[in-house]
Amino acid sequence: MAENFTKIQKDGYTLYLNRGGPALGAADEKHVLVIDGFAFKDLNRNGVLDAYEDWRIPWEDRIGDLASRLSIEEIAGLMLYSSHQSITRVNPFAALGYRGREEKDTRENVWDLTESQRDFLKNDHVRHVLLAQVENSITAAKWNNRVQSFAEGLGLGIPVNISSDPRHTAKATAEFNMGAGGDISLWPDALGLAAAFDPALVRRFGEIAAREYRAMGITTALSPQVDLATEPRWSRFNGTFGEGIRLAVDLARAYCDGFQNSPEDQEIAGGWGFGSVNAMVKHWPGGGSGEGGRDAHFGYGKYAVYPAGRGEDHLKPFIEGAFRLEGKTGKAAAVMPYYTISWGMDREYGENVGNSYSKYIITALLREKYGYDGVVCTDWGITADSGPIDVFFSGKCWGVENLSVAERHYKILMAGADQFGGNNDKKPVLEAYARGVEEHGEEFMRNRFIQSAKRLLRNIFRTGLFENPYVDTAEQSHADPAKKEFFREGFQAQLRSIVMLKNAGPVLPLKEGARVYIPQRHLKAGTNFFGLATAEQNIDPLDPKIAAEYFESVPNPEAAEFALCFIESPKSVGSGYLKDQGYIPISLQYRPYTAGGAREKNFAGNDNRSYRGKSAGVSNEEDLEMILETRKKMGGKPVIAVIQTTNPFVAAEFEAYADAILLSFSVEPRAVLDIITGKAEPSALLPFQMPRDMETVEAQAEDGARDMVPYTDSLGNTWDFAFGLNWKGPIKDGRVEKYAHG
Repeated sequence: MAENFTKIQKDGYTLYLNRGGPALGAADEKHVLVIDGFAFKDLNRNGVLDAYEDWRIPWEDRIGDLASRLSIEEIAGLMLYSSHQSITRVNPFAALGYRGREEKDTRENVWDLTESQRDFLKNDHVRHVLLAQVENSITAAKWNNRVQSFAEGLGLGIPVNISSDPRHTAKATAEFNMGAGGDISLWPDALGLAAAFDPALVRRFGEIAAREYRAMGITTALSPQVDLATEPRWSRFNGTFGEGIRLAVDLARAYCDGFQNSPEDQEIAGGWGFGSVNAMVKHWPGGGSGEGGRDAHFGYGKYAVYPAGRGEDHLKPFIEGAFRLEGKTGKAAAVMPYYTISWGMDREYGENVGNSYSKYIITALLREKYGYDGVVCTDWGITADSGPIDVFFSGKCWGVENLSVAERHYKILMAGADQFGGNNDKKPVLEAYARGVEEHGEEFMRNRFIQSAKRLLRNIFRTGLFENPYVDTAEQSHADPAKKEFFREGFQAQLRSIVMLKNAGPVLPLKEGARVYIPQRHLKAGTNFFGLATAEQNIDPLDPKIAAEYFESVPNPEAAEFALCFIESPKSVGSGYLKDQGYIPISLQYRPYTAGGAREKNFAGNDNRSYRGKSAGVSNEEDLEMILETRKKMGGKPVIAVIQTTNPFVAAEFEAYADAILLSFSVEPRAVLDIITGKAEPSALLPFQMPRDMETVEAQAEDGARDMVPYTDSLGNTWDFAFGLNWKGPIKDGRVEKYAHG
């Protein structure tokens, strides 16, 4: 019989192009079957075309066949999601390695597998891997091919689902940005995307990011973060779409549609295909209401609270957005609950435990009430033992600290979750299985495992990995016209994310070639989000070479026509807790703050975490001093302030001293300078309220959207949600009409 396919040799694999069928990628030609003239992969290497290997059969039938063949150990491996894997020579995540084991780097190439990776793929049957830092996209592609080739030769030949945290943010130092060596398009962070108030832009970002992910071998995005940002002090505020409920709903939907729907020429069925990336929407049931603004990565921030009784608002970006897509894929492929104990939410079982441990939150609410049957994956590291409450790199087993590691796994399974983030070790999963057999019997527990296995396999089948998990490294060329267009679109999105709040005079736009004074920033020594020390330093906030493309930079204010001050929003010391002081306020102002108006007793838990009457400062108070001193030195000449913004903040301390104020959300310097010089007109709107003062921050409810008194500036403009200026003044367009009150 004539062959109905052609073969092409690629880098480390062979590509089989079936006529009228899918392309297959195989590492070993000996394990390719020819049936009726078509090519099929013999994944279990038994010389027979089994149902799960037959691409002509519907997915659900293939999934059922494969699930029936899996051993309990193999299912336990599917339930694992690896710790952060760093494809670099220096591994910043070494503390999160395989069973805590240290190993020498014996790799010949950076894209080769480490011994730990071989161990957890082979011995623990891990098939879901989190890719963290990489040198560049071609390194990621080559590493993917090594991973897939190794997995193809193991057991039933199940391919590896590689995932990523967000990596497209322009600012390389942004939290949770793992980068890709600068060869993927650069976009503003999620809060910046929200500032454009345009779901079509967010969907387009998803389409481009999905293509760039697939070129690196990534098939699951650990995003979008759709937590409703109702608590302005939260350290992960900038990863959200802001505090507008209707806006967050529409952007959640657009993001998932962009990532999950394959282009028509790559579609397999139902919108899914070789261009799809699973969206893992997070953090169910919403992590944006942390008590006092503290974050649940730390023991001092374990509680989400609902003093305004508005917990249902936090569900809407999920149930009305990510679970109600416009595209054919229908719903986000996976959900990640947050670390928090959602205090008082469980009215059925009365438990106050971390969300992934809650049968009410996962089964009764997510699965039964809202009908979600996709993958539920815990956040990373929640089954490990916790350490001191101010340590980032320890377990986050909030509410179940008294249980053993195996008991925590069992409780998560019985709550209705499918997968354990950050665990490469199958042992506690098998111990949980044994416990379930003791309580419910073998049949019940195997069926429970099969239920999760089918969900997990579905996301691997739908993205085409069983047919071709390999990446063509030759397609990584920087000369690719599509890549250049993606970079252009990312930069245009950056321009559309910059909010102009003030333009007295107007002083903007500046004429090109103007003499501009740009003061240095002084950064005190401190700690970052992970609790790691940061050094004291003086920095030039703008590369002189970039500045020279727009201005004549002068070293002193006397010679300048304008001053340009680059600062950051306040960085609160301790993020709500210091060892020597206990619980302290999180400040959104630059000057030291004393929380006279804080609540006397904490809302959740049984210990005393009130910080009423205590004081706190920020690590970058000198940013405020910079603006005030620059105003004096300029002697009445215009001062322009550009604030890299991660949270709402108290602007009253400096607003009157700046003639123009712009907010940026992790964008490239040229985007800001294009706005300042009039190459582009500002069009973005505030995706949150700017508070009048810290008293209104203390008075707002952690779960209440847009419940602060907003700041009114010296020109009479109120900096409320959906406020922004263009060259003509306050923006009043269809976006404002649609979202300002929703």
